Amino acid sequence: MAEKSRAVLSGVHFMNGDVASAEGAIAAGCRFFAGYPITPATEVAERMAQRMPEVGGVCIQMEDELGSMAAVIGASYAGVKAMTATSGPGFSLMQENIGLAAMTETPCVIVNVMRGGPSSGQPTMAGQQDVMQAKWGAHGDYEIIALVPSSVQEMFDLTIEAFNLSETYRVPVIVLADEVVGHMSERIVIPTPDKIRVINRKKPQVSPEEYLPFKPDEDLVPPMACFGEGYRFYATGLTHDEMGRPRTSSPKAQQRIVQRICDKIRKNADKIIMTKETMLEDAEIVVVAYGITARSALSAVRKAREMGIKAGLFRLVTLWPFPDRLIWKVAEQAHSILVPEMNCGQIVREVERVAKKTPVIFLPKLGGEPHRPAEILEAIRRT
Repeated sequence: MAEKSRAVLSGVHFMNGDVASAEGAIAAGCRFFAGYPITPATEVAERMAQRMPEVGGVCIQMEDELGSMAAVIGASYAGVKAMTATSGPGFSLMQENIGLAAMTETPCVIVNVMRGGPSSGQPTMAGQQDVMQAKWGAHGDYEIIALVPSSVQEMFDLTIEAFNLSETYRVPVIVLADEVVGHMSERIVIPTPDKIRVINRKKPQVSPEEYLPFKPDEDLVPPMACFGEGYRFYATGLTHDEMGRPRTSSPKAQQRIVQRICDKIRKNADKIIMTKETMLEDAEIVVVAYGITARSALSAVRKAREMGIKAGLFRLVTLWPFPDRLIWKVAEQAHSILVPEMNCGQIVREVERVAKKTPVIFLPKLGGEPHRPAEILEAIRRT
C-alpha cells in the first residue's frame, strides 16, 4: 500500500507536460523506463529517473535510442509495463524496433515530443512533422495507435490511456505530443488510485503444453505469457506461425500474421478512436486540428461565432487509427474544412482523402511558433 501511495501523487499540481506524462506512466503501472536524453523530451527521462526507485521500478539510460527501444521490448516480454521517450532524430532511430514490437505484438509506450525537423532541425522549438512517421515509420504493413494531447492534463491522462490500449491490443502506442505541450506548465489534477482505470494484458488460460503464443482470441489479440512464467515459446520478428516458429517462405503464414496485426486495430477502431467536437451542430466551416494547434483553433472558432460565422472545431485526440467515418460525417455537413498544421501538409491529406467533394483548405506554419488564434480566425473569415 505504501508503494502504491507513492506511485500516484494524487491531488492538484502545477507541472509541465513531460513531467505529467511520466506521472501518468507511473499511475498506469509502468515500472521500466529506458531512454536517451534528447530535447524536448529529456524531462520525461529525468522524472522517471527520480520516480522509478520510489515505486520499485527501473530507469536506465541506454547508449542510444536503438538500445532504448530494444530494452523496452525486452522488459515488456519479461512482464513489466515499459516506456521510452524521445523526439525527432531519436524517433527515427527507434523505427526498426518499433516494427519489431509490432510484429512480436509487444505492449509498450513511446512518448515522442515533436520538434522542428528534418535532421537536427529546431531542438527547442515545436513542430508537428512526425505524424506520418508515427504511422508509417517502420517498413512493412502494421497498425499502431497514436494519441495527441493538447494540454498538460492530457499528457497525464493520455499516457495512462496509451498503456491501457497497449495492454489491450498488444501493440506499440505512441503519445505524440509537440514541444509546446511538453514544455508548458499548467494546473493538473491527479486522481486517487481508485479513480484511475488501469488495464493489464490478458494472460493464458491454458497449460504451458497447450499454449500457442500467437493464437488470437475472438478479438484478434492473443493472450500473452511472459518470460519466466513457465511457458516456452519463440518471439521473433520473422514471419511466424501461431507457435512463434519462423515460417519465412510461407505465403499463408505471412498473410495470416500481417493481416491479423492490422485487423486487430482496424476492426476495433471504433473502440479506440477519441475526438472532441465543439459547436459542430450547425457548423458550416469546420476546423480540424490537433495538439497545441487545436487550442488556438478553439479560440478562433469561439471568436468566429461572436462574429456570426458558423464555425466549429473537430479535434483529433486519436490520430491513428484515423477517424475516417467521423471526418466523412463532418464533411457531409460542412461547406468547407480548414486544417491548420505545423508542417508542410500531412494530416490534411488524410482529411482530403475522406472529405472527397468538400473543399479542404490548408493553413501550414513552420518555424516552431504555433498558429495564433488571429491567424486561424483570418483563414476562417476568408473561407
